[in-house]
Amino acid sequence: MKVLLLGASGRIGRRIATELLERGHAVTGVSRSGEVDGIDDPDFEAVAGDATDADGVADLAAGHDAVASALGPSKDEDPDVLPEMAEAVVEGLREAGVDRLVWTGGAGGLHVDEDTLLIETDDFPEAFEPVASAALDALEAFREAEDVRWSYVAPAAMIEPGERTGEYRTAEGELVVDEDGESYVSMEDFAIAFVDELEDGEAIHSRLGVGY
Repeated sequence: MKVLLLGASGRIGRRIATELLERGHAVTGVSRSGEVDGIDDPDFEAVAGDATDADGVADLAAGHDAVASALGPSKDEDPDVLPEMAEAVVEGLREAGVDRLVWTGGAGGLHVDEDTLLIETDDFPEAFEPVASAALDALEAFREAEDVRWSYVAPAAMIEPGERTGEYRTAEGELVVDEDGESYVSMEDFAIAFVDELEDGEAIHSRLGVGY
């Protein structure tokens, strides 16, 4: 597969790129600067792009089999850029004639029980609420895009660089927790789950929580 990866220069993006390349896919990695450090592979090309520009996304996506996203707002950026990017990416895919999208979502929008999202719990950090809310708004942009085969893959409540074990569990729309009630996944294993979904397409038009 030839995959356009948006947000390729971030910590999760670089790990998704590496996982894709190790499985034999060709990757075009998009960042604002056009530079992606730490990846040296003949099947990887780094390019500059703006994920809020639908026409630009269309130009980049043309000729690719799928688009993957590890996009997120930078530290000094308004979180509301997330739904703006989601809408531009959907429109760009339509223009390019590419119908497969896998998006890195946020844990805040996953259910902890039938009636409650993680963002709605008392222990959810207030500082993370704007980004989590923006991620939910981005999800709404996908829910309205019935012509795009999108998957929204969200990590556990805690995601950090760590070991690549090849082990993970998923739950549709739900936060994944272990037997002690902890919700955690390494970025390396999240990348495995993400690429598995890109290849297998088992969660089309739905959210997928990932954890141990």
